[in-house]
Amino acid sequence: MGEIKIDKVIKSHRKTIALVITQDSALVVRAPFFTPLEYIQKLIEKKRFWINKKQEEIRKRPIVKPKEFVSGEGFLFLGKSYKLEIMDDLLTDIELQDTLRISRTRLPVAKETLIAWYKERALEKIKERCEWYARLIGYKPTSVKITGAKRRWGSCGPRGTLNFSWRLIMTPLEVVDYVVVHELVHLKEKSHAKRFWNKVRAILYDYKKREKWLKENKAAVIL
Repeated sequence: MGEIKIDKVIKSHRKTIALVITQDSALVVRAPFFTPLEYIQKLIEKKRFWINKKQEEIRKRPIVKPKEFVSGEGFLFLGKSYKLEIMDDLLTDIELQDTLRISRTRLPVAKETLIAWYKERALEKIKERCEWYARLIGYKPTSVKITGAKRRWGSCGPRGTLNFSWRLIMTPLEVVDYVVVHELVHLKEKSHAKRFWNKVRAILYDYKKREKWLKENKAAVIL
């Protein structure tokens, strides 16, 4: 067996080593300062099967072409694909009916217009789901923010702020709920220890199925 290639090593004040497989199947190692390269290589050899498996999964994913913003092109909203329809007499920039309608005057900035629309819908829906599950769980965030994050669906800030990528609004509602519950539980349980997952499971017994959707469909929620 050949040696596994390390594409990048990032050293910081972190206390543990993390192996990350990027969307282009590169292996990135995040490690504490002064970690010997020999130690990193031994860990990589130990994780050889996992690394190969993850890289192969990424290579087998279908290539998703960037959107062209033409009539008939599909755009996801809450897990459903809507065909884009370009309108000459639309009173608003974007309108969602049986199709996703965009004003012809916005075509030169179609991507920016759609992202702005997605962000508005995301804030509206995710705030609603946060309020619902906060009542169920028993604690709520200090605020909810929408970000442009590409690698993280959500995050929990140190002061109780929950951050969510606007791309989340493209996923099915049950997947939105999973990320919302995941971050709400982080308000009390900071690590992914057994206690954390027990709390998530108590709210969403099928959370693993929802988590799997995110892992398998990440490439589909791009513009």
